[in-house]
Amino acid sequence: MKYTFDIVGISPVLSFFNRQIQSDKTQENFGVEYLGTHLCTLDAFISTVESVPPKSAWNMDEVVATVIDFWIKNSDSVRYWQSRLRDAGKDNLIVARVADINSLQSELELLLNKS
Repeated sequence: MKYTFDIVGISPVLSFFNRQIQSDKTQENFGVEYLGTHLCTLDAFISTVESVPPKSAWNMDEVVATVIDFWIKNSDSVRYWQSRLRDAGKDNLIVARVADINSLQSELELLLNKS
């Protein structure tokens, strides 16, 4: 299974947790997980990924390797988001998405069909 990791934005803490609760209630995004952390560091995201209950058939070593690979290959993007997080202040989180490729494709197709 192939995985993807992307930083998707900055969110107020309460908005992020409210969205997570709604997502858990509706069982949506199976195979797609949104992560939030106060720090935009590799260690913070690895720790956050490791604390997520594993999705069905996810190989957590490969998921962590995907996060590390993103960090190495996208240093400009990482610096950009680190700066945005500092600008946003302490009541905000940086939000990232980790997913298996097939689930992410299904989610995007569902979103396109809704519009």
